[in-house]
Amino acid sequence: MGDPKRKRKQFERPKRLWDEGRIEEEKALRNEFGLKNAREVWSAKTVLRKMRREARRLQSGKGSGIEKRRDQLLVRVQKYFIGKPGITLDDILTLTVRDVLARRLQSLVTAKHMACTPKQARQFIVHGHVKVNDKRVNAPSYLVSFAEEDSVDWWGEPVVVPEKAVLEEDEEAEEKTNEPKAETLKQMAEEKEEAEKPEIEEKEETLAEMADKTNEEPEEKQNQSKEETKDPASAGEGTE
Repeated sequence: MGDPKRKRKQFERPKRLWDEGRIEEEKALRNEFGLKNAREVWSAKTVLRKMRREARRLQSGKGSGIEKRRDQLLVRVQKYFIGKPGITLDDILTLTVRDVLARRLQSLVTAKHMACTPKQARQFIVHGHVKVNDKRVNAPSYLVSFAEEDSVDWWGEPVVVPEKAVLEEDEEAEEKTNEPKAETLKQMAEEKEEAEKPEIEEKEETLAEMADKTNEEPEEKQNQSKEETKDPASAGEGTE
């Protein structure tokens, strides 16, 4: 059973961690729902996998207490993920990861236009500005039931959220301010290159001179060796 005070992992790692297709899919989900890391995607997939696994077992008729387990599963899915009566096990098998992620508190705060972006919604929740059923909730991954959806509201005074048009104007202003900075940086780089050109030319000249000297030294040594070979012959003629 383990230590009851120790929290267990709420997700299952994928079998192939470096699968390119899965990584791209998780990256798209993270950008769409403003998730912090891949573990939040894995936890949503784990929730979905457990429900689908239990639905398949119930369809196959394996295990005891099938009717009780079926009722419990259908009630849970109807409470959180499918808000309509008369659902079946086939409806559970049609659920996707996006259906699970859409029931997170972070996604609902964004859908209720309490925040402009999912990341901003996450910030509001973590800072304690959101409540559910008159209780402060600071967990972005909190699954909100359909009965609790209308109770999602601000904790205390509402945070003033700028409209999308205002945010777009701010982004355009930032881009305009960044343009002259880029131009000045480009000019500075060009000036630096021009200032370094004479030094580079001098270095190239010195390297060329050194290369010429190194080429001249072997020639001098060869000439000296030739003269040395000639000297013994001349000395022999003198003795004769």
